[in-house]
Amino acid sequence: MKKIFSILFIAGSMAIGYSQNTLTGKITDENDLAIFGADIFSEDLQRGTSTDENGIYTIKNITNGEHTFIFSFLGYETQQKKVTFFNKDKTLNIKLFETVFHMDEVIVSTPFNKLQSQNVMKVEHKSIQSLEKKGGTTLMESLSSIAGVSNMSTGTGIGKPVIRGLSGNRVLTYTQGVKLENYQNGEKHGLGINESGIEAIEVIKGPASLLYGSDALGGVLYLIPEKFASNNSTKVNASAKYFSNTLGFNSSVGVKTSGDTFKFIARGAYDTHSDYKTGNDQRVTNSRYNEADFKTAFGYSGDNFTADLRYNYNQSQVGIPKEIGEQETSKEMTGLHQDLDYHIISMKNDFVLNASSIKTNIGYTHNSRKLVQKDKVTVDMLLNTFNYDAKWYLPEFGNFETVFGMQGMFQTNTNYGKQVFLPNADINDFGVFGNLNYDWKTSAIQAGLRFDNRKIDTEEHGIFGEEHFIDAINRSLNSFSGSVGYKTNIKQNLVTRINFASGFRAPNLSELASNGIHEGRWEIGNSDLDNEQNIQLDLSLEYKTKHFEFFVSSFYNNIFDYIYIAPIGEEIEGFEVYTYVQNDAYLYGGEIGIHLHPHPIDWLHFESLYETVIGKQKEGGFLPRIPANKIDNTFRAEFDIDYWLDFGYVFLNLESTFKQNNVSDFEETSENYNLLNLGLGGNVILGKMKTNINFTIKNILNKEYISHLSVLNEEGIPNPGINFVFGIKFNY
Repeated sequence: MKKIFSILFIAGSMAIGYSQNTLTGKITDENDLAIFGADIFSEDLQRGTSTDENGIYTIKNITNGEHTFIFSFLGYETQQKKVTFFNKDKTLNIKLFETVFHMDEVIVSTPFNKLQSQNVMKVEHKSIQSLEKKGGTTLMESLSSIAGVSNMSTGTGIGKPVIRGLSGNRVLTYTQGVKLENYQNGEKHGLGINESGIEAIEVIKGPASLLYGSDALGGVLYLIPEKFASNNSTKVNASAKYFSNTLGFNSSVGVKTSGDTFKFIARGAYDTHSDYKTGNDQRVTNSRYNEADFKTAFGYSGDNFTADLRYNYNQSQVGIPKEIGEQETSKEMTGLHQDLDYHIISMKNDFVLNASSIKTNIGYTHNSRKLVQKDKVTVDMLLNTFNYDAKWYLPEFGNFETVFGMQGMFQTNTNYGKQVFLPNADINDFGVFGNLNYDWKTSAIQAGLRFDNRKIDTEEHGIFGEEHFIDAINRSLNSFSGSVGYKTNIKQNLVTRINFASGFRAPNLSELASNGIHEGRWEIGNSDLDNEQNIQLDLSLEYKTKHFEFFVSSFYNNIFDYIYIAPIGEEIEGFEVYTYVQNDAYLYGGEIGIHLHPHPIDWLHFESLYETVIGKQKEGGFLPRIPANKIDNTFRAEFDIDYWLDFGYVFLNLESTFKQNNVSDFEETSENYNLLNLGLGGNVILGKMKTNINFTIKNILNKEYISHLSVLNEEGIPNPGINFVFGIKFNY
C-alpha cells in the first residue's frame, strides 16, 4: 500500500506547475441585472468565491489545465462551465435564469460529478437546510421525506435508512468521502451521524454507479460535508432547536475561515432528549438519548494539488426501549442502553494534471460499541476500519470521459466484554473498476465494470460442543459486476433515463459467524453463505415546464441468494433460535411525483409523491421489513417581505400511509394512518446578520399510530405523537 500511495504522490508532484491564472467575470439575471451573493466553486480546485454588489467575481491562483466551475444562486438554474487555462487569464460572464422548482445541483456521488440534468442516473439530492424544514427529531427521520427512502426506527434515537425496501448492509453510507462502518447490520444500530456539519444528502437507488462495491447492492446514502468558506472570508453561525415531544434540545456552533491557500472549519453540537410521548400521551420507557458531536476540517489549495483533512468525533448514549412503563422525563441513562463512541479521520487529495487528474481518499474509523445494563458492560466491541480509494480521470477524448479506480478496506473486530456475540475477525476488501461516459447533444450513455474480493478470517471462541461456541472461519469471496445507462431528452422538456446494473453484497460477520442473544432472540450464523448478487432495471421519465413538473421512476430488482434470518423452531436458554438462510428474491415498485406552480399565483406550490415497494421470495412469501405504500401531499406558499424577510414559507403536509398486509411469516401486519404536519419560517434580515427561523408541528392531530418499519411494532408500542419543533440559526 505504501508503494501505491508513493507512486500517486510522485505522479502528482511531477505534474505541479508554477503558472498562475485568474478567472473573473460578472453574473447577471435574465434582465441583465447584477446578482449579489452568487456562488462560484470549483470541486477539483476546492476553491470558490461569491459575487459582490456589482455581480463581479474573481478567482486567483488557478493553474494550467482544464477546470470545472459551478455558478449557482438560490432560485436560479445552476450552470456548470469548463475552462482551460494556459498562462493566460480568462473572463467568463454568466447569465442565470430564474427557476421556480429545485436548483439543478452538481451530483458528487456519481463518477463524473455532473449536474443532475446531465446525469445518466437519477440521484436524489437534498440540502440539509431543506430537510430541517421537515421538523425531524433526527437526521434519519428527516431523510424519510426523500422519495424512495424510509426510516427503520427504534424509538426516536435509533434510525437507519431503507432504500426501496433494502436496509442494513445492503445500503452503504458514505461520510467525509469514506465508507461508514458501525455494525450497521443490526436493526437497533442507528445511523450514528449528527446532521451538524453536513451540507447535503445524495441518495443513489440501486447499484448503478459501481463506485462503491460490496454493501451498495440496495443503494448509497452519500453525506456531503459542509464546504469551506469562500476565499478570504470568515463565517460564524450558531443554531438551536427545541422539541416539545421529547423535551429535547439540540445546539450547534461553527466557524470557518479561508485564505487563498489554507482553510479551516470547526463545529460542535450537542443533543439531549427524554423518553418520547405517543399519541395517547404515554412516554415510552428508556427511549431517551444524548449525543455530543465535534467536526473539524483543514484545507490546502496549492498549484496543482488540493488537500482536505477532516475529523469527526461522536459520543452518544442511546436507550433501548421495550415497553411503556414508569412515566418520567429524565434524560439520565438508567436502563439498558448503548454507549457509542467513534472517531472518523479522512484525507482527500486531488492532483490536477494538465489534461487529467488523480483523486485519492483514505479514511480511518474507530467505532466502540458497549451494551450497558445496570452500570455493567455486557457487550464491548471495537471495530477499526481503514479505507482507501484512488481514481484516475483520464484526459477527455472528444465527448468521452473515462475513470479507472481501485478501493479497499482493512477491518478488525475485537471483543473486550464477557458476552461475545461476534468473534474477533479480520476483513480485507479489494476492488478495481472502470467507468466510461459519452455525451452527444442532449443524450448520454455511461457504462462500467468492476471486480471485488473479500477475505474474512475469524477466531474460534468458546468450547466446542457448548452453546456459545463459534468456529473459526476462513473465506474468500469474489464478484464481478457491471452497469450501463442511457439518458436522453425525448423533447425539450421531456427526459428519460434507463439503467441496467448488477451489484453484489458479501455476507457480513453477523450472518457468517454470530452465536448468541441479539435483538431479543438467539441468532446463529451460517458460515456457508454465498454472495448476494442482483440485477436491477431502473426506468424514469421526467417532464418539466416553468409551472409544472412530473416524474415517474420504476425499478425491478432481482436478487440471487438473498440472505435473511428465520426461526428454526428451537430454543436456547429460553430464547427462540434464528439462523440465516438464502433464497432468491425480487423487489419492484417506484415513485410518482408532481409539482404544480400555477400562474399567475406564483407564490403557491402543490407537491404530491406516491411510493410503492413489493418484496417477495421466489419460493413464495413476502420479504420482511418492506415499507408500506404511502402518499405525501404538500401545499406550500413562498413569500418575501421587503427589507426584513426573504425566502419566507408556510406549508401544510398530509402523509398518508397504507395498511401493510404483505408481510413475512414472522411479522405482524400494520394499519393505515394519516399524519398532518404544518411548518413556517424564513430568513430575518438584521444588517449583515441573517437569522433563519423555522417552526414545525409534526402530527398536529396527535394521531396514535405504529409504523411498519418501527422495530417496536412487535411490542405494540406506537410512534411519537404531536411534536412542536422550533429552530433558530444565526449567520454572520
